[in-house]
Amino acid sequence: MIEYLDRDDVLTAGSIAFGGELQVRDYGLLDAAVARPQATVFGVDAYPQVWEKAAALLQSLARNHALIDGNKRTAWASAWTFLHINGIELAPDFDIDRAEILMNEVATQDGELGEIVAALLSFSVAST
Repeated sequence: MIEYLDRDDVLTAGSIAFGGELQVRDYGLLDAAVARPQATVFGVDAYPQVWEKAAALLQSLARNHALIDGNKRTAWASAWTFLHINGIELAPDFDIDRAEILMNEVATQDGELGEIVAALLSFSVAST
C-alpha cells in the first residue's frame, strides 16, 4: 500500500530544505499539489506507479508556486520524502548539478512527467 504526504508533511519537508519557516501564498494550490498523486480517473489511478506519483507531486509543487519562496526546494524534499516512506532512497552520491537543472526545468514548465520519472529513478539508490 502506498503512503501519501499531507499538507503538514510537505510544509515540514519544505521548511527543512528551505532552512526556515515557509510562507504559503495559496493554500488551494498547495492542497491541489499535495492531492495530485492520489488522483483517479473513472476509479483508476491517474499515476499508478510510485515513481509517477512522486513526479506528479514534484511537478505540481514546483510549478504551482503555492509558496512565497522555496517552491523548488519543497518540491524536491517532498518528492524524496514521499519516495522514502514508500521504501525508495535518494542515492548519497546523486548528481546535485543534474538535480538542480531538473528542478529549474520543471519550475519553468519544461520537463514532462516521464522525464521527471526517469530523473528520479536515476537519482535513487537502485540506479547506482
